[in-house]
Amino acid sequence: MAAIAALLSRKLENLLEWFLIVLMISLTAVVIVAVLFRIAGDSLSWYDEIAAIQLSWITYYGAALAALKRRHIGLDSVLLSIPMPVRMVAVAIAEIIVIGFFVILAYTGWLVLQVLEGDRLVSLTWVPVQVTQSVIPIGGALFILCELLSLPEYVRMTAAGKSLEHAEIEEEVETELRKAGAL
Repeated sequence: MAAIAALLSRKLENLLEWFLIVLMISLTAVVIVAVLFRIAGDSLSWYDEIAAIQLSWITYYGAALAALKRRHIGLDSVLLSIPMPVRMVAVAIAEIIVIGFFVILAYTGWLVLQVLEGDRLVSLTWVPVQVTQSVIPIGGALFILCELLSLPEYVRMTAAGKSLEHAEIEEEVETELRKAGAL
C-alpha cells in the first residue's frame, strides 16, 4: 500500500509541477504580449480578466503541490516542542481542521459552479465562467488528496521528533558547505 501511495505521490507531483510550469509560462506570455500591445498604443480587452484567472489557477494548484511536499505554512518547531503523545493528538486535530476546511471549500466551489451555469467571461464571451472557476472544487479536492498522500510520512517524521522544515534547511546548509569546500 505504501509503495502505491509513493508512486501515486510521485506521479501527481510530476503532473502538478509540469502543469504549473505551463501555467506560469503562459501567464508570462500573456503579460509580455499585453505590455507590447500597450506600448504600441493598443490594449487587449481580455488581458486583466485572463491574467487574474491564470494567477488564481497557479495559486490553487501550487497550494496542492505545496501540500503534497508538506511545504505549506506550518509550525514544526511549536509542534515538536509538544511532548508525546499529545503531539500526535495535535497533528490529528490539525489535519482534521485542514482537510475539513478543504472539504467545505471543494463542496462550496461545486455549488458555485452550479450557480454560474450559462455565464460567460465578459471579455471572451466564448469561455464559460464554470471552466475558469472549476479551479475551486478541483483545487480543494487536489489539496485533500495531496494532504492525505503526504500524511503517513509526515506522521512518521513528527512522531520521531524530526522537522520537515529543519531537514530541508539542514540539507541546504550542507549543500552550500560542500560547494564552499568546507566539508
